[in-house]
Amino acid sequence: MFLLAAATSLTGLAQAQDFKMGFVNTERIFREAETAKQAQVKLEQEFSRREKELVETGNNLKLSSEKFEREAPTLAESQRTARQKQLIDQDREFQRKRREFQEDLNTRKNEEQQLVVERANRAVKQVAESEKYDVIFQEAVYVNPKHDITEKVIKVLNASLVK
Repeated sequence: MFLLAAATSLTGLAQAQDFKMGFVNTERIFREAETAKQAQVKLEQEFSRREKELVETGNNLKLSSEKFEREAPTLAESQRTARQKQLIDQDREFQRKRREFQEDLNTRKNEEQQLVVERANRAVKQVAESEKYDVIFQEAVYVNPKHDITEKVIKVLNASLVK
């Protein structure tokens, strides 16, 4: 009986020694991989004009509001009411445009991140298959640095851009 238990323990130990695991840090991939950097540049180019327009509109609205505050005491009631309504309408329109901008930006950011994730997953799979990993984790409380394959994945991702 003792021999059977010892043999079973040794077999389990031998199998555990053949087990190869790795870890990949997805946050680091989003920061360092060229595909992620290119996605960020693409988003900045795509949305910079609208963002600039929003900033200008916000500044103009602020200046108009400050001007109204200075002039309000000297305006007739009807003029003051009309200008106040105009400012409220402009602010409402500005807020709507800002919300639309943020929604569009978030949607595009999610699309670009999804592309990066898909490419990263292919790179992880490529590294795992070529180096015969049994399992690759993406999130963990603690990882011994010897199991971190993030650098290898980033290299594969960056190399795929050159092709």
